[in-house]
Amino acid sequence: MNTEFILRIFVAAILGGAIGLEREYRAKEAGFRTHFLVGLGSALFMVLSEYGVGEVLSEYAKTSFDPSRIASQVVTGIGFIGAGTIIFQKHVVRGLTTAAGLWVTSAIGLTCGAGMYVLAIAATTLVLLCLEAMNFILRRFGTREIEVTFTSTTQDTIQTVLSKLGDANVEIDSYNMKPQDEGDDKIYTVTLEMKIRRKDYQDHILSFMREFRGVSVESIE
Repeated sequence: MNTEFILRIFVAAILGGAIGLEREYRAKEAGFRTHFLVGLGSALFMVLSEYGVGEVLSEYAKTSFDPSRIASQVVTGIGFIGAGTIIFQKHVVRGLTTAAGLWVTSAIGLTCGAGMYVLAIAATTLVLLCLEAMNFILRRFGTREIEVTFTSTTQDTIQTVLSKLGDANVEIDSYNMKPQDEGDDKIYTVTLEMKIRRKDYQDHILSFMREFRGVSVESIE
């Protein structure tokens, strides 16, 4: 029986690690080790919940227990780990997908702990398909919010940049300009929060800003 228990937690750890590898590759908040441990721990709790009190039951014939009691606490406990991966930054919530991945990894671990290997493998396959398929779709068709800070010596150049961004169908959410005196000259620091197509962000945003003379990009977040 111990061999069967070891197999259960081993399979759970491997399946959780497979999801973690995908998150690690995407440089997300929780990677291989976190998902590996969540899957293993969930399966271990499930095995303990089902078989860990057998001796007590054999000693006290009138004792009854709920085999799902320990396992159900995993669902609650994983919420604390998931909450640690969610951050609110620059008006954007990040880490929700990774938190959901940890949640479903714990469910896969519990499924392995119950000996339902086929269901656990099917669930893992669906999770990986979802993550990779959505990543492909978002990279090709999706948008992302970025913040660009640049400086310019003239307001006319800034207006040209804004006009060109509008022509490129870039949606500007907020605009902030701060003039600063640098000796006899004036430098304008502009901060833009905007939505841009993901593929354009990776390939073209820097080259786009370099087209304008007198514009210096300070940061892109």
